[in-house]
Amino acid sequence: MVKLKSADVRKMSASERGKKLDELKLELVKSKGNAAKTGSSKSRDIRKMIARIYTINTQDEKKGKNNEEKKEIKENTKKINKASKEVIKKR
Repeated sequence: MVKLKSADVRKMSASERGKKLDELKLELVKSKGNAAKTGSSKSRDIRKMIARIYTINTQDEKKGKNNEEKKEIKENTKKINKASKEVIKKR
């Protein structure tokens, strides 16, 4: 098992992150079973990697929403500016 760094996770696409998340969840279940038998525990590292992926997914969602909102605001201001210029020209 290779530890995932935040930079590596950010480079992944959303679908790759989803696949990796599924793999890690499966690995977590397996490691919990092995930990009961052998006493070693990788589950903490796996939980950290899962949390890291969830955190980056949430950050990307927020960035996307902010960008969409900014685009809408820009478009609306352009429309308002056009409309106000037309009103001024008619006077």
